[in-house]
Parts: sequence; C-alpha cells; structure tokens
Amino acid sequence: MKRRDFLKAAGLTAASVAAAPLRAQAAEDKPAVRSYRPIGRTGLKMSDISFGAGKLLASSMVLRAIDSGINYFDTAPDYGQSEKTIGEAMARISRDKIIITSKFCTPMPYPGHLPLGTRKKDYIASVDGSLSRMKTDHLDFIFVHAIGEMDKSLEAEKKRLLDEEMLAAVADLKKAGKVRFLGTSSHGPNNMEELLLTAVRSGHFDVIQPAFNFMKFPKLPGVLKEAHKQGVGVIAMKTLAGAMEMNMEAGEKDFSHAAFTWVLKHPEISGLIITMKTAADMELYLRASGAKFTSADQDVLKRYARLYGREYCRTGCGACEGACAAGVQIASVMRYRMYFRDYAMEKRAMESYALLKKNASACADCTSPACQGSCPYGLPVKDMLADAHDSMTFMV
Repeated sequence: MKRRDFLKAAGLTAASVAAAPLRAQAAEDKPAVRSYRPIGRTGLKMSDISFGAGKLLASSMVLRAIDSGINYFDTAPDYGQSEKTIGEAMARISRDKIIITSKFCTPMPYPGHLPLGTRKKDYIASVDGSLSRMKTDHLDFIFVHAIGEMDKSLEAEKKRLLDEEMLAAVADLKKAGKVRFLGTSSHGPNNMEELLLTAVRSGHFDVIQPAFNFMKFPKLPGVLKEAHKQGVGVIAMKTLAGAMEMNMEAGEKDFSHAAFTWVLKHPEISGLIITMKTAADMELYLRASGAKFTSADQDVLKRYARLYGREYCRTGCGACEGACAAGVQIASVMRYRMYFRDYAMEKRAMESYALLKKNASACADCTSPACQGSCPYGLPVKDMLADAHDSMTFMV
C-alpha cells in the first residue's frame, strides 16, 4: 500500500484494515484463530491470540501465523533481529490484512527504550528505522514501552509517558502516514496501574498493554474498566505467570489454554500477545482462541499456583526493592531470570542483565537479606537473586 493510499484509508474501520484473516477457515484439525476483538476506538480488530515477536527466528513463522488467522504482530527495535525478520516476510504479506506494533526504542540489547529527554527528531528516527527494517511504510501502533521500568519515581515516568517531544513526534508521524495510533505498555515494577491509568485518562493513547495473569494484579481490573469506558484498547502480556513447566494429569487441559482463557474472559481485553518460538507453540496456543474459561481450567490454574506460587516473582510487584540496602534492581533481575530459566531466551536475558546499573552481584554474600521478609508472597528472594547472578553473568 502506498502512503497516499494509506492516508485515504486511514479513517476506515476494521473491515478495510487488519480485520480479516487470510485463512481463518483453516482445516478442522489445524488450530486457527476463531475470535477477533475490537481494539478500543481504533476500528481495528485483532486475533484474540496474537504474535509476540520477541523470539522471532524465521520469517516462515510470520507466514505460518498469518495462514492460521493471526493478524497482530508485536515487535520492537531491541528484540534482536525481529524487525528484520518480519521485513523478510513482508514481500509475501498483504499489508492491509495485518496489524504491526513497534516501540520507541533503539536497536540495542533490551532494554533500548528511549529515555526522558529524547528529542522529537530521535523519536521520528526510531520509527523510520523500524519502517526500514520491516520494509513497510507505516506502523499501526507505536508504543512508549515499559513505562514504570526506567525510573522508580512516578512523576519521572509520567513525564516520559506524556513527553511533549514524543507527542509532537507522534503528531508529525501521523500526518506523514507513518503511524496510525499511539500505545503504551508496562510490566512494572514501579507504579504500573497508576501510570496506565494516567495514559487512559490523558486522551493521547489508543491502547495500553499491561502484564496481566491469574496470579496477581488486584488493582488492574479497575484500570481495565476505565480503559473500556474511555474507548482505549487493552492488550495483555505476561499471561503465563512465569511459563514454568507443568506435568499434566491424564485428560487435563494444557496450562496455557487455562491461562489464556482466564485472561480472555475479561470483556475489556482486546487480545493477548504471546511469544511463539516454534510451529508447535503456535498450534498449542491457538487451541485457546475463542474458547470459554471453564471449571476445569480453574482447577489447572489452582494446581499451577500450588506448585509455583512460592517460585514465581510477580511481574510488576517490586514490593521488596525498597528493603535492599544495596539498591539491587530486584524486579528487573527476577524478570531476566524468568527469561533465562523459563522462556529459553538466554542470550537476551544475559545481555539485558549486563546492562543493569545495580545487578545482583552483592546478593551471594549478603548477611541481612531484608528483601525476603519484604516479599508478600514468601519467595526466597536472596537465593533467587544469587542464582540469577550466577546464571546470567558473562564469564571472562
């Protein structure tokens, strides 16, 4: 689609942009998308199970996803080769049938989020870089990414969220036809709910993307309801609560099915994104598309919570960080540990861990681990941090 054609179509509804799957009516024995949901007031509809491209290794996975009815793809410049891999598939994709989201980031190891103080031209350059790598002329969404991660201060992150340079850049990008809508994401660890609520009520954002799963987030349902009231879409991430392995009993539903249907039972949710590393992942996850959450699913989630409730560091919590005399960035260390141990994203986890200003190097010799007494879920925080450092430190 040429830019002038895109501009003419910019006001159309999902019937013309990204609403229809390329092959939604797949063979009966092949899992496929069976439900598409509105993304707030945008006029777009997304597949309820959608593609998180943080571990995208081959363009064939993009084509396979589209063939299965997936129409929403979430990527970022700091997701390794993800954007370039999507670009490799672009020549065989009907661009107006898919939704592409990227982030205001630099192409460096995660996290490459643009910080407060970034100039308008650099926000625009970030988008231009994404467009070049993905061989497309527009993004459907651009996100202010990981709000609540770069600074513990609520006010500092509010300034990044509503930065005038960023908003001016978005206005210019929209006028040029390079971006359609603005979003923001958060997996904490600081002030996730407050920041997302600020985004919703600001009037600037069309979608929010929170970490959301069955293991916590007591204040988030209120944010979801306000987003729905304001016509702001909600796309869930981190839905597998750590994605730990669980041996299933005979006849028991897969854990991912239970976790996904729990998220999707909330009417405010537009859809969820999940990393799909293999074709087997995709087929497994798509079995939850359009499915109802059942009592059997609830039983699976209860068993998972019993098994891993004392091992899973709740994304977005951060309750223990203030107790650490060494100032360790506990929540970030724990999240990278999850990527390393449970997501099979070892390289990304190690690169990101190496960039932390306050890693867990001091934890092994700590004699007064106040962090453990401060964890509301009873996790052995000190031991988990020491394990994280041992696992993710580059040996020289």
